[in-house]
Amino acid sequence: MGQVSVNQILLTPLKRIQVSGGDVLHGMKCSDPGYVDFGEAYFSIVEAGFIKAWKRHLRMTLNIIVPFGSVSFAFIDEEGKVREEVIGENRYVRLTVPPGIWFGFKSLDSPYSILMNLADIPHDPLEVERKAISEMNYNWK
Repeated sequence: MGQVSVNQILLTPLKRIQVSGGDVLHGMKCSDPGYVDFGEAYFSIVEAGFIKAWKRHLRMTLNIIVPFGSVSFAFIDEEGKVREEVIGENRYVRLTVPPGIWFGFKSLDSPYSILMNLADIPHDPLEVERKAISEMNYNWK
């Protein structure tokens, strides 16, 4: 996996096209920065104020989009450097997270937010490490 840094996380602005009857929200094309391969896409519902932390993927590249609500993300690399990002309806972007970075997130909207991950490999429980929220030195405010 090698040394990875939170500075390697890409933040890509996405198009939101206003159309009558409901907007079209772009996600990702195979020609976009951050695209590695396609393994699976999944959605995660995050209830207001609930923290989902900590995970570190060993092989998976994440492409995270929040089309509904607002989610606060915290990323921590092996050197302990922290990067925080808030994305969602008011800041419609895609976060591309390389393998090897610890992360967690919490919804800032009520009753919930929805995030989507376009992963480069299918889910494999053997390629992810987990820690309890209390095991990382981070204040979720």
